[in-house]
Amino acid sequence: MIMETSVNSVLKIYASSTDRFGSKLLYEYIVQKANDHRVSGATVYRGIMGYGQSSHINSSKFWELTEKLPVMIEIIDTAETIENFYKLIEADLHKMPKGCLVTIEPVTVKLQKPGITKKNE
Repeated sequence: MIMETSVNSVLKIYASSTDRFGSKLLYEYIVQKANDHRVSGATVYRGIMGYGQSSHINSSKFWELTEKLPVMIEIIDTAETIENFYKLIEADLHKMPKGCLVTIEPVTVKLQKPGITKKNE
């Protein structure tokens, strides 16, 4: 499906892999909430190195069992859906004891083609 007629946006949330909201990891909480609200798609990327305003440099080391690494949660949908979803999670992000960075940018979706779903998935 080509989506040239709608204005789309990407929401990016930069945080840490160990950040939590309640009993869930932050990225799990955000992605589940996006899915529950039928946002088109979300992906979580884990970085191998990074830092923020309130943290020192964290990097991936093969001998560490629990790594505090940077993550980026990327969510794409129409601009209206993204704005509404951000309003939905904004208070939760403010309640977190740890810091994060949130951006919203316009994005051009050239192709959105759903795949074929198998019965067992």
